[in-house]
Amino acid sequence: MREYDFIVVGTGISGLSFALKAATNGKVAVLTKRSPEMSNTAWAQGGISCVADPGDSFDAHIADTMDAGAGLCEASVVDTIIRSAPEAIEEMTKQGVNFDREENGSFSLGREGGHTQRRVLHARDTTGREISSKLLLAAGREKNIDILENHFAIDLVTTAKLGLKEEENRIVGLYALDEASGRIITFHSERIILCTGGCGRVYLYTTNPKVATGDGVAMAYRAGASVANMEFIQFHPTCLYHHELKNFLISEAVRGEGGVLIGKDGKEFMSGYDPRGSLAPRDIVAQAIDHEIKRTGGPCVYVDIAHRGKSYIQERFPNIYETCLSVGIDAAKEPIPVVPAAHYQCGGIKTSIDGATSITGLYAVGEVACTGLHGANRLASNSLLEGAVVAARCFEHATRQLNPAHKAKNYNIPDWISGNAEDVDELVVIYHNWDEIRRLMWDYVSIVRTDKRLKRAATRLQNLRREVQEFYWNFKICPELLELRNLVETASLIVKCAQRRQESRGLHYTLDFPKSNAASPPQDTLLKRETSGE
Repeated sequence: MREYDFIVVGTGISGLSFALKAATNGKVAVLTKRSPEMSNTAWAQGGISCVADPGDSFDAHIADTMDAGAGLCEASVVDTIIRSAPEAIEEMTKQGVNFDREENGSFSLGREGGHTQRRVLHARDTTGREISSKLLLAAGREKNIDILENHFAIDLVTTAKLGLKEEENRIVGLYALDEASGRIITFHSERIILCTGGCGRVYLYTTNPKVATGDGVAMAYRAGASVANMEFIQFHPTCLYHHELKNFLISEAVRGEGGVLIGKDGKEFMSGYDPRGSLAPRDIVAQAIDHEIKRTGGPCVYVDIAHRGKSYIQERFPNIYETCLSVGIDAAKEPIPVVPAAHYQCGGIKTSIDGATSITGLYAVGEVACTGLHGANRLASNSLLEGAVVAARCFEHATRQLNPAHKAKNYNIPDWISGNAEDVDELVVIYHNWDEIRRLMWDYVSIVRTDKRLKRAATRLQNLRREVQEFYWNFKICPELLELRNLVETASLIVKCAQRRQESRGLHYTLDFPKSNAASPPQDTLLKRETSGE
């Protein structure tokens, strides 16, 4: 058994920001199921929102966030996170993160959908990669941080799972697969921070990397933590439509710099859906594109920024320009074909603004968590900000809550027992189930939903869940099986939450209840498993 003062799962902005602070207070293990560079943060293009212009204000940023969240944002959380942005940016710059600046030294600010002002700090069109690389370098210099790559967290261990009758269910450790050796390692810590990102891979078409399989949400739910608002899956309106590059994002910043959405007839169409046109919030734009594709019969719509000229596009969006050019699309001469794709989960493990979950000692930060910032629809570029701010608050909370009596307690965590489990001999079955989950979620639980589609999805997922559980108990653990187990669990949570919300709000649009319920204040959709462990 390995023991640490803090265990962080994930190497995005949330996990690394927390680890860098925690290293001043104890020994930190950072687990990542792939390489440390593979995270949702590293894939982020647009930037991080922060009031940094004299003509802007915290109140305006707060208002934009609340408006995008469609009535479900928690006002106090929004206020605190928005006002904490300058401090978070200063902390990142101290760690070596270089945001683009104007000639006078001020930050170069972009604008994205839902924002009424320019307030998006960026590093060209690879902001996430810049943040990720610099935080990883900083973490690598810390002797108190052990970054354990290819370590797949399997399940959390709580006092309830151990059968201990204590006043509160608290975290005591976790099991993880060391993929290099194939051994299951027991980790002990009474402060575990889940920073595992989102679940975009639940859907057939997504902008997310392959690691985004809902691991943190699934683990926390199995352990008995509360989960909220999983029905709100944000579909990014503009994923590149091309058979060779199915996951490449065309950043919202392209529209912020003058890009216009046009149909196959070459005409602008967003002004017919919202007065903000191509810069309306993402839920509105994604639903409009979905409607246009179905109305016209075209396979996609287009983003046209050619009028800005080749030199500007190459300077501001070098990665997007070169990637499109690599498949024969010259953004300086022709519009870019785009379709919506699953992008960001606005729900997750229910937490306080400090990242605390309903299980003592277990924290969740970033996309895996539901703090109340995003409500029913995330405002563009608020996610990296949330990760940085909540990570700092989480560290303060976790150190304040340390109970020496519990730290000294010797919890007897049993070693993992594989029993008579056999090696998986037919990975093709796992891949088939994976594909089926993603296809049924895309067909039945995507941008437009109905009760009938949700019921069909729930029935099939229930059967798939039984099949996956049979695999899980009869075969030795491997990464493919673990991801499939988490994928089906997370997909089921999305469907359950969607069935409970009998209204259309933000990212959840259903033909059976096309309007928001104005009769009562909007409520979170909460789920909690009655028994912990499996």
